[in-house]
Amino acid sequence: MSSLQTQALKKLAVLGSAAALVFLCATFAGSACGQAVAEAAGANSVSAGVGSSIKAITMPRIPATGAGASASTSPSSSSPHLIASAGPPAEETNRKSLEASAGKDASKLLLRATPVEGQIWVNGKIVGKTPMLLVLSPGKYQIEMRGSRGQTGKRSIDLLPHETRELAVKLDALYPARVTAAVR
Repeated sequence: MSSLQTQALKKLAVLGSAAALVFLCATFAGSACGQAVAEAAGANSVSAGVGSSIKAITMPRIPATGAGASASTSPSSSSPHLIASAGPPAEETNRKSLEASAGKDASKLLLRATPVEGQIWVNGKIVGKTPMLLVLSPGKYQIEMRGSRGQTGKRSIDLLPHETRELAVKLDALYPARVTAAVR
């Protein structure tokens, strides 16, 4: 065997073993092995020092609100952010207060809008979306409905005791849908 053949066999043996190692690593390397390799590489490199210098996350302190809160811990003085209320939405609260004050002579008002899914405002307070059946005390009410694309409709209604009425409001656009230029 010549020296050229032996060198070629040695190179082939090295390349073959390297290819076999790559094949075995690819075949048997799961996410856990890959994670271990990445952690070992990170522990021995510069990135390990950078990763260990990261500060821990601190959560902001939210001031106490409600009956047990003191006057000095107002949200506006300690945080520039709005504090979301944990209670029910304003629509639900306003609707329930109107229905609770209806009494024994309550009237019913079915509200509909065209197009549908308009917001309903009764005497300046939001109460929900159309269609909706409201139980109200007899009296005069300002009903406003607002659509999702800026349409509005306003009506004034006077309810009598034990009356059931339907109010359908066509929502009109505040702005034109198309603007055309006048040609001179």
